[in-house]
Amino acid sequence: MIDEHTRAFIRAHKGDDVRQLALQAARYPEVDMRVAATQIEGRRIAATKLPTWAAVEDIIYPVRLSMEQCSSEATARYKASLVEGEHLADLTGGFGIDCSYMAERFAHTTYIERNEELCRIAAHNFALLEKPITVLNADSEESLAELTPQDWIFIDPARRDRAGNKVVSLSDCEPDVCKLRTTLLQKATAVMVKCSPMLDIAQAVRELHTVSEIHVVSVGNECKELLLVLRGEGRADVPIHTINYQGCGVQRFDYTTEEEAAAACSYAEGVGEYLYEPNSSLMKAGCHRLPCGRFGLSKLHPNTHLYTSDAMVEDFPGRTFKVKAVYGFSKKELKALKCRQANLAVRNFPEHVDALRKRLKLSDGGELYLFATTLHDESKVLICCEKA
Repeated sequence: MIDEHTRAFIRAHKGDDVRQLALQAARYPEVDMRVAATQIEGRRIAATKLPTWAAVEDIIYPVRLSMEQCSSEATARYKASLVEGEHLADLTGGFGIDCSYMAERFAHTTYIERNEELCRIAAHNFALLEKPITVLNADSEESLAELTPQDWIFIDPARRDRAGNKVVSLSDCEPDVCKLRTTLLQKATAVMVKCSPMLDIAQAVRELHTVSEIHVVSVGNECKELLLVLRGEGRADVPIHTINYQGCGVQRFDYTTEEEAAAACSYAEGVGEYLYEPNSSLMKAGCHRLPCGRFGLSKLHPNTHLYTSDAMVEDFPGRTFKVKAVYGFSKKELKALKCRQANLAVRNFPEHVDALRKRLKLSDGGELYLFATTLHDESKVLICCEKA
């Protein structure tokens, strides 16, 4: 797929700036500079996002947009841990990261993708990685009608319309999983749908009817994926699994929709010795009451998703801070705030972080953390703390 001159150039310049290389294209007439730039940039992205693939010399990478949209190695491995069986069909194969990792759990895997170039790339890479995956260049909806029975179907609907604009709602994505739901479940025992992290979970559950599991996956406290598992009959009390990959560690928190709805939630009269900020997966999942009962914490306000305690709680799924001081917003109290550098955040507070930073004359960064927020009695405070 890549000629020898271009391949040699890629190896020699794999750490170079592709923009500078493009300016030098005339010096290398035998090199396909467009292809070279795509491969050098793809390998750079893969070095952190897909380290196992990046270590394989002759992996071929797609254009930048496909690299940005593909799963990371961590999230692909997580999806693979959820599935198992004889037959898997990936209806929206793309670069093939998810398909590659999930295929390790099945005897037979079919990758389906309508983009011919992505199919060529996937076939090359699967062979290089010794993945026995059947590659079909076909439309997912047309293929679904002819598909033999599967244990699992994986589908990642395109979240851009024909004009290239981003969309979020499942019915606006392509293919429309809501429209295909019945057919999908006729063809497979279980279906995994990868959705936009911006999707309204409650709305998706109402639209699909047959959601049996929800998985919210974050990497470095940034919500990356929302996974919905569909089976023949949905559940009123849907299990929700939240996961956040943080450095070498993993934060997990599992619960059900009924547990969250029924959870008692106590509210703090003030700020205790420790402050807790839930990770992005808990926030996306809408788990706001249950942490109180699970960890013995008090919430600062119904709409302030921060918690407090006087004794430190271990294994909280988020960040834990040691409180140093709490300030009101009178001139006298703010005058007592001596720091000039801090990591500032606002939670349930009427002022934007940039405006507040300017008012407090703060530079960003350092060891201190400031949370501007609202307490249960509606008072506005600035909580000064450091990581516990």
